[in-house]
Amino acid sequence: MNRVSVFIDSGNFYHLVLKKLNLPEVEFDFDGFAKLLSNGRQIAQGGKRFYVGTVREMQDGHESKRAMENQTKLFSELIKSKDWTIKTSKLRTRTERIKIDDRVANYKQILSRGINEIQYTRSREKGIDVKIAVDLIAGALDDKYDTAIIVSSDADLIPAIDWVRKRLKKKIEYIGFSMPQTDLYESTKPTKTMIYNSDVQRVLVESDLKPFIKKTTF
Repeated sequence: MNRVSVFIDSGNFYHLVLKKLNLPEVEFDFDGFAKLLSNGRQIAQGGKRFYVGTVREMQDGHESKRAMENQTKLFSELIKSKDWTIKTSKLRTRTERIKIDDRVANYKQILSRGINEIQYTRSREKGIDVKIAVDLIAGALDDKYDTAIIVSSDADLIPAIDWVRKRLKKKIEYIGFSMPQTDLYESTKPTKTMIYNSDVQRVLVESDLKPFIKKTTF
């Protein structure tokens, strides 16, 4: 039987899909999603793998506190459903500044209001792609799976993908997404390099994902 392992890059999935659905991770059924991806195949022992940057509470940050609570709830649900391995890394937060000049749309109008610079804080995951790559190779070496299902469009995984395909003859199934452009976000499209460097490609659209949106009771 074809044994599969599912590798979900949570941050990548959130920005490509859930953010555009205005849906926090805790309201998405990852267990049911993994079952869909397995498509009747046997999920290997320890073969549901979830990679995520951990949220930190910021001083006077109500949004960060809510994000921490949602993430804790999500982890609890994944642990309860069993067979999930959760790998985490810290989110690195830094302050960035944008100087208002002719590179910015409507810069003259912004400058006329006395705004010369915009400052904002952004958080980025560090090391998630490395953790996925290491587990992908280790699982192949230990013959834990026959097919790795990759839910990530991070092209940094290509070297590890190439290695397990060419050296150990494991299959790679890439899960990409196609989401329409909205007023707030650009469209989501599958990554061409991931398509070219995988054995099987599946592109999911919004209607494929809606069944996994949890119904909440108010």
